[in-house]
Amino acid sequence: QLQPVESGGGLVQPGGSLRLSCTAPQLLELYAVGWVRQAPGKEREGVSCITSGGGSTNYVDSVKGRFTISRDDAKNTVYLQMNSLKPEDTGVYYCALDPEDGVTADKYDYWGQGTQVTVSS
Repeated sequence: QLQPVESGGGLVQPGGSLRLSCTAPQLLELYAVGWVRQAPGKEREGVSCITSGGGSTNYVDSVKGRFTISRDDAKNTVYLQMNSLKPEDTGVYYCALDPEDGVTADKYDYWGQGTQVTVSS
């Protein structure tokens, strides 16, 4: 069973930055990777995704210009650099994998346990 592992969450003040990492045990290069977050009392929301070849990325409108997704397949790791964080970015961030590109946020095959991001002064 392929299960990605997230790290890098924490407590940060508004305007601050965090970098989340998603590591898989093997062959991450074969998978599209998405970051999906769930805020308290809300449904899961796709934040960003990157294709298996890394040639295409996508972002939800609320994070465009602030978040950057990237991948280092040699390290089996995908990153989410989050800058200019806002309180509304608070939530549990999940890394999700799928062998197909372009899946919607609720359709990924493999999910991590999540990492908490809290933006608060």
